[in-house]
Amino acid sequence: MSNYIFIVSAPSGAGKSSLLKAFLATKVGKENFTIATSHTTREPRTDEVNGREYHFVTIAEFEQMLNQDGFIEYAKVFKNYYGTSKAEIDSLLAANKNIILEIDWQGAQQTRAIYGDRAKSIFILPPSLDELRKRLEKRNTDSKETIDYRMEQAETEISHATEYDCQLVNDDFSQSLEQLCQYFAKNIQS
Repeated sequence: MSNYIFIVSAPSGAGKSSLLKAFLATKVGKENFTIATSHTTREPRTDEVNGREYHFVTIAEFEQMLNQDGFIEYAKVFKNYYGTSKAEIDSLLAANKNIILEIDWQGAQQTRAIYGDRAKSIFILPPSLDELRKRLEKRNTDSKETIDYRMEQAETEISHATEYDCQLVNDDFSQSLEQLCQYFAKNIQS
């Protein structure tokens, strides 16, 4: 059995992190998958722990890794850098793990260019842009300016959804989780 890199992308507020957290709590998720922890220069949110959600680093540390060719993909998003460590991915692949990467469309393109058919991809869509805005506002973590910027970015991100192997509309959480579970289970058995 081969192991794969599963790229999961979505605009901010589409429910990607919530769906993945619920998936990883299932039997298939627990037994067959691990999430690669990205590096970022953004400030941690109050409930985030360094090394769990992200490896929080300074801009200087990120740039040093970048200069040493330490990332398989990276991007600047919302004024912050995000990147996936080459060493971490190589280690997980060597341990025969199926890896989930929570990355944007730019990172997805870079990862597919390196790993080809070994990289599977799914894009999680909101039911509508209006619903996406409501979800972002309900979070109560961002300013109006940040939400407006995220909405602008969402349109760009959504325009790349057709580049992915699968698109999933997260309208009903339970139904979306079931579809996500089916997608992952089907692809690790092929």
